[in-house]
Amino acid sequence: MSIGHTLLGLLESGPRHGYDLKRAFDEKFGHDRPLHYGQVYSTMSRLLKHGLVEVDGIEAGGGPERKRYAITEAGITDVERWLATPEKPEPYLQSTLYTKVVLALLTHRDAADILDTQRSEHLRSMRILTDRKRKGDLADQLICDHALFHLEADLRWLELTAARLDKLREAVAR
Repeated sequence: MSIGHTLLGLLESGPRHGYDLKRAFDEKFGHDRPLHYGQVYSTMSRLLKHGLVEVDGIEAGGGPERKRYAITEAGITDVERWLATPEKPEPYLQSTLYTKVVLALLTHRDAADILDTQRSEHLRSMRILTDRKRKGDLADQLICDHALFHLEADLRWLELTAARLDKLREAVAR
């Protein structure tokens, strides 16, 4: 996820302080990975440097000055371009799991055990996500669905690989 673009998009509804941006980000997108304050302020500094935001006001308080940021026309254009650009699908062409299976075969360990253990871990994760989905709001349900679909694809791969272990063992032994 592009944090900069997400913060810019949040600023389109109106100027905000860094604290407010962090809170809005965490509420909408940070269920599993909330932003750190330092990340917000370093991102805002970079966006300011590139002319995508401007300081809309500075308030003095008991602590450090609080800057209020506003998105610029260039920032709006940048968000529009980012939203219109499709994300590149990320195939897992060199997964750690595949590497573990091949190394197990090369070192004469039981690759089937590795696949079984991984299957159990995937199923455990799927149960947790399904429970979270059942209790969550629509945004959380959609996030959980995305993760569940990926885990289901992994499970299909685990089953296919388990069925082909003998052939894979022969191929890697060459």
